[in-house]
Amino acid sequence: MADETVLEGAPGADVATDAPREGRGRGDRGRGRGGNDRGGERGGRGRRDDRGRGNRDEEGGEELIEKLVHINRVSKTVKGGKRFGFAALVVVGDGKGRVGFGHGKAREVPEAITKATASAKKTMVRVPLKEGRTLHHDGKGRFGAGKVNVRSAPAGTGIIAGGPMRAVFESLGVADVVTKSVGTSNPYNMIRATFDALTDQTSPKSVAQRRGKKIADLLGRGGAVAAEAEAEAAAIVE
Repeated sequence: MADETVLEGAPGADVATDAPREGRGRGDRGRGRGGNDRGGERGGRGRRDDRGRGNRDEEGGEELIEKLVHINRVSKTVKGGKRFGFAALVVVGDGKGRVGFGHGKAREVPEAITKATASAKKTMVRVPLKEGRTLHHDGKGRFGAGKVNVRSAPAGTGIIAGGPMRAVFESLGVADVVTKSVGTSNPYNMIRATFDALTDQTSPKSVAQRRGKKIADLLGRGGAVAAEAEAEAAAIVE
């Protein structure tokens, strides 16, 4: 019993018990670095997404619709190997006639999305809408090998579009439209071609102001009754 007491209280016992603790500490620190990195990435993604939603509400003062269109993994060849990253394409709109797109690159997906969203907010454009649900007239857009046709549609048609074009019209606030994409299916070219078609949209109000006429005069030139033309002109907001 005396020997056991001496062994338990001897300095050597403390050193022996401390040594494994140090070894475990080193191992834990080694594993902790890797775990912290992975955990930091996961935690960082969640925090970045939360900050993005908060900034969106506080900066613009309105709720914006964000659509992630495409994510692509890119690589850069450097000395010693390749460095991988991600490229994101995002469409942002307020659902009331304003829409924009942007792309960003970063080492992590959340950071790339954040950059693309910030770029999209800076390049938002206003598109006049008929009755707040469809386009005023048909249009065509082109960028590179991408060609798109957009057409106004009656109520109840819905969004007849696919892929990147659907994201644009949903963010824009269009409820009825018919589209067709001809040529490349590259999302970057399709988005730019769609914006080329949307930027050519004009409203009767802007045309009347430019020509110095009344809106009812423009709407009545197609053979419409004067009363109907005036009613349509009064209903036009943009």
